[in-house]
Amino acid sequence: MREGGVQLRLVSLEGRRATRIKSENAPTTSPTTIDLFCGAGGITEGFRQAGYRCLYANDSMPEAIQTFAHNHPKTSSEARDIEGVDPAEVRRCLLLRKGALDVLVGGPPCQGFSINAPERFLSDPRNKLFKDYVRFLAEFEPKTLLFENVPGLLSLGNGQVFRQILRELAGLGYQVSAKILFAAHYGVPQERWRLILLGSRTCEIAPPEPTHYASGRANFRGGRTLIFRLPEADKQRLLPVVTVAEAIGDLPRIKIGEGGEEIQYTLEPLSDYARAMRNPNGVLFNHFGARLSKQNLERMRYVKPGGSWRDIPHGLLPKGMQRARKSDHTKRYGRLRKDGLAGTVMTKCDPHWGAVFLPDQDRSLTVREAARLQSFPDTYKFLGPRVSQYQLVGNAVPVLMARAIAVAIRSHLELNNALPRSGEAAHG
Repeated sequence: MREGGVQLRLVSLEGRRATRIKSENAPTTSPTTIDLFCGAGGITEGFRQAGYRCLYANDSMPEAIQTFAHNHPKTSSEARDIEGVDPAEVRRCLLLRKGALDVLVGGPPCQGFSINAPERFLSDPRNKLFKDYVRFLAEFEPKTLLFENVPGLLSLGNGQVFRQILRELAGLGYQVSAKILFAAHYGVPQERWRLILLGSRTCEIAPPEPTHYASGRANFRGGRTLIFRLPEADKQRLLPVVTVAEAIGDLPRIKIGEGGEEIQYTLEPLSDYARAMRNPNGVLFNHFGARLSKQNLERMRYVKPGGSWRDIPHGLLPKGMQRARKSDHTKRYGRLRKDGLAGTVMTKCDPHWGAVFLPDQDRSLTVREAARLQSFPDTYKFLGPRVSQYQLVGNAVPVLMARAIAVAIRSHLELNNALPRSGEAAHG
């Protein structure tokens, strides 16, 4: 079938037979995932780097699946509304028996809620995406699950939405742990928080421990109890944060209107992070200096590294911001600092949204620079119009955070002898 211009590549059941090899010493095969609401594939890329194999991915945005399919060509993927997807048909086409899938991944938005009737959470049409996640969970009965979302989910309906989600997952037989993870704790050069639910049919999964020392403002519900709070002493045993300069300082210096969708490196890598991100073929993608309006070019001249709209003369500010308090909109029209973390990468590279000006160049972030701040390797190519590329990068879960989660889940599966041996049947 073809949806959104993308071919769904599902294998046929006919003529295929699974062979069970009974050997206690046989090596384990790659653990498997299904990625719902996959976007550009940040989670799947992180899981791939941790040794997983994604079998199927779905997203309603055609540019997301075009990008996902280009970077994960062996995964069956389709661009269509998940509400019209039959999980039983997907499982049949993938030749998977119930319980064989290792991880179901997904991050559906959860917006609708009647505070007077929490039991109607799933029936609210605005929550059909969570309902679809549950449909896949019930059909595949995976060994583990990853549910990710924004920390604000904890506040929705005064916490009742979150509790209802936990009840739904527990009702399907999963023991669930919740943690709010900070991307910078895992080597991502960015201040970004994500609510992560990990579920297993055997016992709770321990979230990944931080590998890098970093701190950030956790001004949301759960900011005291659900985050990793690192004491000062941890500076000695953990790696330092990856800074903006270490993350993007080796990328070609271009002016507004320069660069392109495919260009060569012109500088040497400045850090271990940059060396790990670079394409060994010497090519990088999506590095074009977007144009700025005349007003924003003028405003940018006044903003110093680490500064924001407060540095701009009052008369140059947009009319709405001329009435803003100094404590409001802390990141708008911001310029990044070389020695600091980037703010949360946004879905629009618009200075009115956040800090998008380069520390030492008079332009805004390219798609590639934003992707570097999200820890996508330079081999990862984003397709579609540039506005869609920025959206895909901004919506993604940072790759290195996803990889850390994948390693934690794999350790759990190994400890519980839940990974299949090479040649064991996962079909049925």
